[in-house]
Amino acid sequence: MELFRRGFFKLTGAAVLATTALGGAAQAADMPAPFDNPGEVQIALVRYLSTGDFFQAYLGGVEAQAKALGVDLRVLDSRQDAALQADMVDQAIALGVDGIIIQHGLTESMQEAAQRAVDAGIKVVAFDVNVENPAIPQIEQSDYLLGKLALEQAVKDNGDSWNAAYVYVPGIAPLDRRDQAWQDIRAEYSGIQEVAQFGTLDNPIANSNANQARSVLQANPDISVIFAPYDEFAKGVKIAVDEAGLSSDIKIYSADVSTADISAMREPDSAWAATVATNPAVVGEVSVRALAMMLAGEDPGASVIVPPTLITQDFLNEKDITNMETLSAQMPQFAHADVATPDWMPLPPR
Repeated sequence: MELFRRGFFKLTGAAVLATTALGGAAQAADMPAPFDNPGEVQIALVRYLSTGDFFQAYLGGVEAQAKALGVDLRVLDSRQDAALQADMVDQAIALGVDGIIIQHGLTESMQEAAQRAVDAGIKVVAFDVNVENPAIPQIEQSDYLLGKLALEQAVKDNGDSWNAAYVYVPGIAPLDRRDQAWQDIRAEYSGIQEVAQFGTLDNPIANSNANQARSVLQANPDISVIFAPYDEFAKGVKIAVDEAGLSSDIKIYSADVSTADISAMREPDSAWAATVATNPAVVGEVSVRALAMMLAGEDPGASVIVPPTLITQDFLNEKDITNMETLSAQMPQFAHADVATPDWMPLPPR
């Protein structure tokens, strides 16, 4: 059976969109089974969203932690095709992987696929998609807190009475959790009025949202705040705000961060006032670590939460932060999350 399994991996490599063979974890003899034999553990990352800096950094974190553990990582990318993502979970099951990370997706398309993996004896964790399965830990950025901190900064900057546009696509777990923060802040401050709601995940996401934002800004000249709780949304909104010459009249509040976002926030007279984020590479690392704990017979908990950090335009300018590296240097809490770190777990080089 083991010979068949190894041969099947070689024969079906074409079905996997990307493969990273990562072996040679340090001090493997000191790690519990199955990690005491580098290269014997195979895991799959099954992605729904992959466009944008956040997802590239997340993938980098997954790869780095997989390499530190000495596991064979397979990456399957559905490019926002829900049916294909479910099929890719079945591909991973057929490949005989030991563990699966499901990254984003839709509950209705992933719930049954995730259960099939569990039924096959495969350990599964889910990042930013609720598969409604008690056997599958949820890796989260504390999305509610991401939204709440951004909106609290918006109130601090603009007072408790303003007209807002809101960028939202329902049905995506992290956006739905951030939406709850939006509903709560509006309930708390009756002077905050949502005068327009729009949003799309059509690729390219930033440009598609810029197209929608242009029409919204023309139809609603009284908008002074835009809540865009995903950085690709915020990039698109900023394009439209800049084109309309409204950078001094509108403030944008978002979630997530990248080097490109930092550059956009620091442009002269940028409307992008603040974002709240975790380091996506760290979230990727935590996703692998939580899965590795399960493979070692340990329990990472039903909800594995990476705490977020508020990042303001003023802070970036004051500290002369230009990229993710200098941000991590100025914010140690952003560079590493002490989450899912048992004593035996090797971490990527810092």
